[in-house]
Amino acid sequence: MKLSNLYTKTRKSFPSDEVALNAQLLIKAGYIHKEMAGVYSSMPLGLKVMDNIRSIVKEEMDNLGSQELAMTSLQEKELWEKTNRWDDEIVDIWFKSELKNGTEVGFGWSHEEQIGSMMKEYINSYRDLPVSVYQFQNKLRNETRAKSGILRTREFLMKDMYSFSETEEQHKEFYDEVTKAYLNIFKKVGLGDDTYFTFASGGAFTDKFSHEFQTVTDAGEDTIYVNKEKNLALNQEVFNDDVLDLLKLDKKDFIKVKAAEVGNIFSFGTAKSEELGIYFTDKEGTNRPVVLGSYGIGISRLMGVIVEYFSDANGLVWPYNIAPYKVIISSIGNSPEVVKESEKIYKHLTDKKIAVIYDDRDVRPGEKFADADLLGIPLRVVVSEKNIANNKLEIKERIKQSSEFIKPDDLPKIIEKLSTNST
Repeated sequence: MKLSNLYTKTRKSFPSDEVALNAQLLIKAGYIHKEMAGVYSSMPLGLKVMDNIRSIVKEEMDNLGSQELAMTSLQEKELWEKTNRWDDEIVDIWFKSELKNGTEVGFGWSHEEQIGSMMKEYINSYRDLPVSVYQFQNKLRNETRAKSGILRTREFLMKDMYSFSETEEQHKEFYDEVTKAYLNIFKKVGLGDDTYFTFASGGAFTDKFSHEFQTVTDAGEDTIYVNKEKNLALNQEVFNDDVLDLLKLDKKDFIKVKAAEVGNIFSFGTAKSEELGIYFTDKEGTNRPVVLGSYGIGISRLMGVIVEYFSDANGLVWPYNIAPYKVIISSIGNSPEVVKESEKIYKHLTDKKIAVIYDDRDVRPGEKFADADLLGIPLRVVVSEKNIANNKLEIKERIKQSSEFIKPDDLPKIIEKLSTNST
C-alpha cells in the first residue's frame, strides 16, 4: 500500500463525546469511524488489525480440533424461553424486534442456546462426542453505558466456541486445553506478560464458577487481585476468605490492580443441555445429557485493550504479529535518487510478502514522522539523500524511542528479528 492511495487520513481531532483513549487514537489514526455512542465501523487499517488477531485466534481454535461455522444473528424467542434467558429481567442487554408476521425475534448477544439447539440434531451417541464448534460473528448488546471506546460497544466482533462432552472429566480435559490456547493467543498478540487466568462468578452465563482472562491496564473496568507467583488472579467479586480457602491461597500473596477482560470460559455442566434437550446414548444404552462449555474472545475488544496497553504519547504501538503493516517507508524529499531507492525497498519487501506501507506523500518530514508514530507501524525506514550517499538506512522500532543506522542489506535481518521476537 502507498499512503497516498489510502482513502482514510490521519487527523488531529476526534468526536468531542469520545472519552476513551483507545477510540481517540484509533479515530485519529483512521483505523475506525464512530457512527454513534458505542458503535464503530472498521476502516481498512482497523480491519487488517482485526483480521490478524482473528488469524491468530483461528489457528489456536483449529489446533484444538474445533470446527468453524457461521450462524445467523436472529434468535428465536421460544428457544431462549426454554432457558429463561429471554426475560429482560434476567438478560438486560437484548435487542429485540419482530418479523412482518408478528413473530418476536432477538439479535444475538450470545449463541449458547442457538448452537446447542442445532447441535442436538447431530449428537445421538457417545461416538459423536466430544465435539466443539466455533464462529467469528458480530454480537449485538444493548449496553446502558458505552463510554469505553471499543472496550464496551453495542456491536462487536466475537469469537465464540462451544464444546459438547460425554463426561465432566472429558469436558475438563478440553477446558484445560482451551485455557492453554487462550494464554497462547494473548502471548502472540503481545499481552502475555500481564494477562492472568482469573477466577470470577458466573454472571448471566452460568450459576457456577467461571474463569476470565484479564489484562492489567489502568483503562480496565474490573478490579482483580493478582498472585504473580501462581500466575493467576481473582476478580474482586470473588476475592473473599471462602474462595481463598477453597483454592488454598493466601490473601497476603495478592496485589490489587485494574484490569480489562480479554476472554472468558464457562462450564455449564448438564443444566443447559437438559433445558434444551441435548441428550446422547452412552455405552450402556442410557440416555444422558451432554456436558456443555462456552468460550469467548471479543476480537474488537482485544484490539482496544492492546491499544490501551501499548500506546504512548505519540500514538498507537502495534505488536509485530498484529500490525496492519510491518514496515513503513518514509521518504524524505522527492529527488529521483530518493524515489528510486524508496521504490526499490518497497518492491523488495512486497516481493518477500512482507506487509509494507510506503509514505510517498509530498509533505514535510515532520508530518511523515508524526503520522508514522500515530499509525503505530512496528518499523520505520527513512530514505533520504544523505542516507543514500552514506549507503545507510535510518530505522526506528516504534516501541523504542531511538533511531539507528544500518546498511540496506541488513534490513531483512532486522525484520526477521522483529518477527521472531514477536512470537
